[in-house]
Amino acid sequence: MSRRSGILEFAVLGLLRESPMHGYELRKRLNTSLGVFRAFSYGSLYPCLKTLVANGWLIEESGTATAEALAVPLAGRRAKIVYRLTAEGKEHFEELLSQTGPDAYEDEHFAARFAFFGQTSRDVRMRVLEGRRSRLEERLEKMRASLARTRERLDDYTLELQRHGMESVEREVRWLNELIESERAGRDQQRSGPGSSAQHNSTSGESDVLPRRRGDNPPPDASGDTAK
Repeated sequence: MSRRSGILEFAVLGLLRESPMHGYELRKRLNTSLGVFRAFSYGSLYPCLKTLVANGWLIEESGTATAEALAVPLAGRRAKIVYRLTAEGKEHFEELLSQTGPDAYEDEHFAARFAFFGQTSRDVRMRVLEGRRSRLEERLEKMRASLARTRERLDDYTLELQRHGMESVEREVRWLNELIESERAGRDQQRSGPGSSAQHNSTSGESDVLPRRRGDNPPPDASGDTAK
């Protein structure tokens, strides 16, 4: 399985965990909610769905009247099939959510993982955020070293482009710092809160620890266009 198809399978399982959908609705959600997938076509999505069905993680059902109405833009029986997550599929998705390996820090995979942080436990969120920050700090160090070596040979426009790339990475690092601080503050509050009544469900990953004010530090581009 390629890394890109693995990200797509992860996102499809995550969306179907929220509710059953048919192919048209899934593609719409992938394109609008998770911009990293806006370049995916039905030619990519349906083989992915068939693979998930073959693995026992999804089942196909006949669409309801509501689902069929939503599927009007598509012709043929395919649009009437609704995909539902199985118990095995939910278990597999939760296993994927718990993974914090290097792939979780890469541009596209991180964007997909972050989109489902609401379903991720706080400890896993922290490991992914810290891993992503470490990866970007390494990238930033290499960019600075490269710029220092080549500055004299670059024209003004190329130099400005490199500076822009560095600034984009620096902004994301600051954004990650805010998220990490907020996660830590939320974890400390949970541990010290009276009667633990404010505790959140660690399985669903429910949390209100996102920064209330982020200033000029936006989230990474969901398309994975962070400067490399």
